[in-house]
Amino acid sequence: MTCAIGNAPFISLTDGFNEVNNHAKYHSMFPELLQKAADAGIPNIIVFSGNRRGKSDVEGMENCAKGLEPIVKQAEKLGVNIVMELLNSKVNHKDYQCDHSEWGVQLLEKMGSPNMKLLYDIYHMQIMEGDVIATIKKHNKYFGHYHTAGVPGRHEIDESQELNYPAIMKAIAATGYKGFVAQEFIPVAQDKLGSLRKAVEICDVTA
Repeated sequence: MTCAIGNAPFISLTDGFNEVNNHAKYHSMFPELLQKAADAGIPNIIVFSGNRRGKSDVEGMENCAKGLEPIVKQAEKLGVNIVMELLNSKVNHKDYQCDHSEWGVQLLEKMGSPNMKLLYDIYHMQIMEGDVIATIKKHNKYFGHYHTAGVPGRHEIDESQELNYPAIMKAIAATGYKGFVAQEFIPVAQDKLGSLRKAVEICDVTA
């Protein structure tokens, strides 16, 4: 078994790096976490922007860049990636700030580090912006991890939903991506392992 991406109890989805008051906590706790990840061979650590709480896109991005900078510098030294997840603020995570690919890409361009990536969650971004394959082709160099789930409902990724996952997986493979595609759906079928097995088969494609 391989751990594709690490987390920790102190990393909050709603209270993230877009809030300056959270920076001191994160700056004190991330060094140990990153060292543990490096020692264990875990390639990625997840982070979140946090909820907007009235912040503009510009303010939130400036705060995230400032808060992440020392953490990303340590990650570079240790060979670990910091990966911010793109989530939808329409259905599941109301008020979350990093809710569009372009915002996340602008943050990464601002930071300019090869060890800062985005987690492109296909389910969340289909809800927020669609155009999944075109986005993958355009911005794949910024994506360090992928999540799947069916739309609508976050269930199986088979023919019961609107996304064409074989085509999406072929688009990802065509970029040369060598990382993980995580199955993060909620099965509704009685045979849960059967649903997972089928999802893996659907994602087993070549470019």
